[in-house]
Amino acid sequence: MRYILSLSYDGSAFCGWQIQPSSPSVQQCLEEALGKLCGGPVAVTGAGRTDTGVHAADYVAHFDLAGNLPFEASDFCYKLNAILPRGIVVHSVLPAPADFHARFSATQRSYTYFIHRKKDPFVAAYSWQCGYPGLDFAAMNEACQYLLGKHDFSCFEKTGGDNKTSLCTITEAFWKPYVPTHVSLMCYGRPEEEGVVPETYGHPRPYKREGPADPERGCGRGRSEAEAVSGTTPSSGEEPPYWYFRVSADRFLRNMVRAIVGTLIEVGRGKHDPVWVKELIDSGTRGDAGESVPGHALFLSRITY
Repeated sequence: MRYILSLSYDGSAFCGWQIQPSSPSVQQCLEEALGKLCGGPVAVTGAGRTDTGVHAADYVAHFDLAGNLPFEASDFCYKLNAILPRGIVVHSVLPAPADFHARFSATQRSYTYFIHRKKDPFVAAYSWQCGYPGLDFAAMNEACQYLLGKHDFSCFEKTGGDNKTSLCTITEAFWKPYVPTHVSLMCYGRPEEEGVVPETYGHPRPYKREGPADPERGCGRGRSEAEAVSGTTPSSGEEPPYWYFRVSADRFLRNMVRAIVGTLIEVGRGKHDPVWVKELIDSGTRGDAGESVPGHALFLSRITY
């Protein structure tokens, strides 16, 4: 019988998803916990690799058993979470079709990378402090358009990869500002100020958000989708201090997202024009592209089947 695991994990304490000979991995922890519950070795297959320190908010894996689960599904999930370390949580364990494969059945994966422009100790563990002055997010979003479509992305692939092909199809890529939950909740003691982003977080004066703090709504100030994607800044002239990069594709190469983010940052700093990204894809090598950004700010955010 095949079962689907839906889980999330904080990658800070792991060398990534895949089992490694001398470092703890998410796959290893799952297999050991399942082995204890099922009374014997259990092999777990994941939707794909993640690098050291990279997180997954929506991860999928599968495993096979000769028979049914030894407990009811809800009890099994509860017991599994009790064994697993605090950095891993299993949301559900469900029966799967015999031909389901966590990796090969996936049609799209999405990654999200977080940056903050000013020092903030409350996001530092899961966001990269990118302090380069005057990043041009409009130029970075223009460069994102050259990523879309089916291309050979070997210029963003870490050397030494074992992929049979470097062709990937990217369906979306963009930068947007957002408001972290801890910022949106700091109302400074007055209910009417809930949702105000204080001056402390990089704005010369507070401004009122319209609606909940939702990354999909940008900064939540009532701006249009087009304004948010283009990198339009608040009326104060000060750029938003928190941004995320979202990219979705049918598959990703090793280190690809972190290399893309580093390359787009080069564009934002004015070191290259947006069309440079197209030139890299057409004829560049990994050495020509930007440096990889740190892994702690990267999340595998969605897998579609």
